[in-house]
Amino acid sequence: MVYYFFLGCWALLGLMAFFYLIRQPAPYGKHIKYSKYSVGARTGWIVMESPAFYLMIIFFLLYGDSTNLIHVVLTFLYCLHYFNRSFVWPLRAQNNSKKMPVNVMASAFSFNLINVFFQGTWIFVLVDYSNEWILSFYFAFGIIIFFIGMAVNVIADEIMISLKKKNNGQYSIPNGFLYSKVSCPNYLGEFLEWFGWALMTMNLAGFVFFFWTLANLLPRAISNHKWLQTNFEEYPKERKAVIPGII
Repeated sequence: MVYYFFLGCWALLGLMAFFYLIRQPAPYGKHIKYSKYSVGARTGWIVMESPAFYLMIIFFLLYGDSTNLIHVVLTFLYCLHYFNRSFVWPLRAQNNSKKMPVNVMASAFSFNLINVFFQGTWIFVLVDYSNEWILSFYFAFGIIIFFIGMAVNVIADEIMISLKKKNNGQYSIPNGFLYSKVSCPNYLGEFLEWFGWALMTMNLAGFVFFFWTLANLLPRAISNHKWLQTNFEEYPKERKAVIPGII
């Protein structure tokens, strides 16, 4: 019962974060507010995201079952995403000269610590997944959605990285792929990934993680969309923020 109480509090905090971020853009990228207490953006990104990668591996080693297909596959997928997010993306992105406020790094670091605790505890401790679950509709559909989302996320990131390299790190209007429909297809990819994760795990912790992803990234997508509309007069008016044809 203690676990469920804190998971509920965690979900409530996500709701509060959503309403805060709707009014106050998250201090990332083009919205960053520089502080004297800062670290290099690349270093900060690796520090704040990498706990999600190595702590899930530690959870698996301590509490997982290497003969359980669900444990192995879920650990692999979670770590695959966060290996890209923690190491591949920051090492390729054009952010080595930028700074990140320490409080931003610390808040994201804390989020990943807490989220890994909830995900790992439910998957490896509270639920006894059988190998047959991998053949279930929810798992099969979820893993398809997860990989579609990952592909969208990685391709969108690659387009943006290439565009910034071409323009010497300056912002410009992205085109091609889903950028013809939305301003932030990378966030759309994350929505799909963690919705797929929630279906695969089919547990409250997974759906709370998906909710947190929406609460965090939807306001950021809207803020980025408004920034692009404001700073580029020729920005396509028919383009939405993150969900094609909707928002």
